Amino acid sequence: MNILAIVQARLGSKRFPKKVLQKLGDKVLIELLLERLAKSKLVNKIIVATTINIEDFELVKFVEDLGYTAYVGSENDVLDRYYQIAKSENPDIIVRITGDCPFVDATIVDEVINELILSNSDYTSNTQPPTFPDGMDVEAFRFDSLEFAWKNAKLTYDREHVTPYFYNNSDLFRISIIKNQKDYSNIRLTVDEKVDLNVLNKIFNELNQNSLFSWHEIIKLLDNKPELFMENNDIIRNEGANLGSGQKLWKRAKSIIPGGNMLLSKRSEMFLPDFWPSYFSKSKGCSVWDLDGKEYLDMSIMGIGTNTLGYGNDEVDSVVMNVIKSGNMSTLNCPEEVYLAEKLVEIHPWAEMVKFTRSGGEANAVALRIARAASGKDNVAICGYHGWHDWYLAANLESSKELNGHLLPGLEPKGVPQALIDTTFTFNYNDIETLKKLVKEKNIGVIFMEVMRNFEPEDNFLQKVRKLATENNIVLIFDECTSGFRETYGGLHLKYDVKPDIAMFGKALGNGYAINAIIGKREIMEHAQATFISSTFWTERIGPAAAVKTLDVMKKYSSWEVITKIGNEVSKNWKSIANENKLDISISGLPALSSFNFNSTFSLEYKTYVTQEMLKRGILASNAFYACTEHKKEYLDMYFNELNEIFSFISIHQGDIINFIDGKICHGGFKRLN
Repeated sequence: MNILAIVQARLGSKRFPKKVLQKLGDKVLIELLLERLAKSKLVNKIIVATTINIEDFELVKFVEDLGYTAYVGSENDVLDRYYQIAKSENPDIIVRITGDCPFVDATIVDEVINELILSNSDYTSNTQPPTFPDGMDVEAFRFDSLEFAWKNAKLTYDREHVTPYFYNNSDLFRISIIKNQKDYSNIRLTVDEKVDLNVLNKIFNELNQNSLFSWHEIIKLLDNKPELFMENNDIIRNEGANLGSGQKLWKRAKSIIPGGNMLLSKRSEMFLPDFWPSYFSKSKGCSVWDLDGKEYLDMSIMGIGTNTLGYGNDEVDSVVMNVIKSGNMSTLNCPEEVYLAEKLVEIHPWAEMVKFTRSGGEANAVALRIARAASGKDNVAICGYHGWHDWYLAANLESSKELNGHLLPGLEPKGVPQALIDTTFTFNYNDIETLKKLVKEKNIGVIFMEVMRNFEPEDNFLQKVRKLATENNIVLIFDECTSGFRETYGGLHLKYDVKPDIAMFGKALGNGYAINAIIGKREIMEHAQATFISSTFWTERIGPAAAVKTLDVMKKYSSWEVITKIGNEVSKNWKSIANENKLDISISGLPALSSFNFNSTFSLEYKTYVTQEMLKRGILASNAFYACTEHKKEYLDMYFNELNEIFSFISIHQGDIINFIDGKICHGGFKRLN
């Protein structure tokens, strides 16, 4: 009987690239696997099946140098890879081994093969259900069964994972299993992540007399030294089979990037910790495609509010493409920064000078530096969120709760110099009395605030702040990095007819391209010359060019009116759907930048469930909605219909909703991920 073992392996693992070429003691992982598998008494030939990707040619060469045969085939249709090999080799039985299981035991392989033969089965495994350690997985099936699956399996999942078509269609195949008397399925002897490799190296170093130790010796080591096996025991068995490419890459990212990415608001844990797609391959309009090519309707935060004209606006992108063709950087300056400065001053006649940065946090830092230079005072009173820099987090040096009411609770000021204590002071929106007290007692030189985030100003609050600043020679800064160009053509302060000394714009200004502006009165802004403020990439051309065109497109379509109308429609329907389902929610924010919160002790559970169920329906959503001009009526109708069903389910199950959440609960604020 001709029995062929096929070992599937590749170097492009999303979670752990090149894992099969990592070292285990003095052996390479795939080398150890093949050496151990070759001890099977029943397998006649071993072939390593990899992909046609160029990166896998390194694996092909390594395997062939060891004296084994390698085959290259489809990356995603692994079932086809198996079939093409089997068709050329004409085996009676095929054994499937995955390349990340270096401790595979030849005695288990032979046991599975014998069970297939003796029971006259089409498919036999030791994994349905698993009772052997993860990493001792063996599957065997007949050639005619493989051919039948190859012809009939249609699902991408079935073709990627080779064998689900067998055990999910037990009416079509004769299936048998082998089970161990004691269940060791919680033991991980496979390599999906770097922590797995650490564990296997410890085991290998303990047992490496001849590399061919049995799995029983591993179990004996487990009994004697269980601590060796603990480091990776929180990883779910076969987790990778149920994770998308983005989720796998996110797990990989968190091991090499602190926090996983560059922006707290985009961390997967803020949405759906275990199942958020995490990464995109492309975006257009209000659609986003993940790394597996699945399209989602974005009814969430639209690039953190950067794309009010939708993703990939043709007019803006055309200008950017021309910039790229003409050159983005040179020894000389780009003229677009002058054109953009002139446009911003035209929109805001009270302002006379402009400086640019590429991110909001640094725009805030630049604005404060200029304001301090102009006022001659260090101390600043803040209201709202103004970025991550030392000056802002200094508010939490004396009490870590000072910033709790300013967007993110629990911000630790680790790394912020203690010398900055008593330089940054907080006051709440609409609380003019606290601000007056700070001005009187703290020698305030700068008042730094958002014009509005969640609630309207009351009792002429903004006018009173302006008057207080003027009377005390304090520089007034309006942070409009978020609010700018969403309800007015320019800063939101234009709506309230209150003129600051400095204002900043970002996010929406370049429709997805990095550009931030600091505008201000000449007598204030000229103090930028008295201090040192300079950066190489503030001179790149794409940002200013994109912003100039974005402003033109905004004006042509009155985009701020469009997104405000859409935002009002969304808020109205949120309230209506909540009332219909007897759920208590509160709504806050600008219409085009709004959010809702469940007034319940289970608010995070409800939010997680909304995100989970919307994702299943092809919609990116949570409890926030940032409007863009591409959010057409048909998209809104679809969103409301789905949300109504989800709210209805929440209403019925209330405190039991946790039982219907597939993974972890989303984070509610700043929280370490690792």
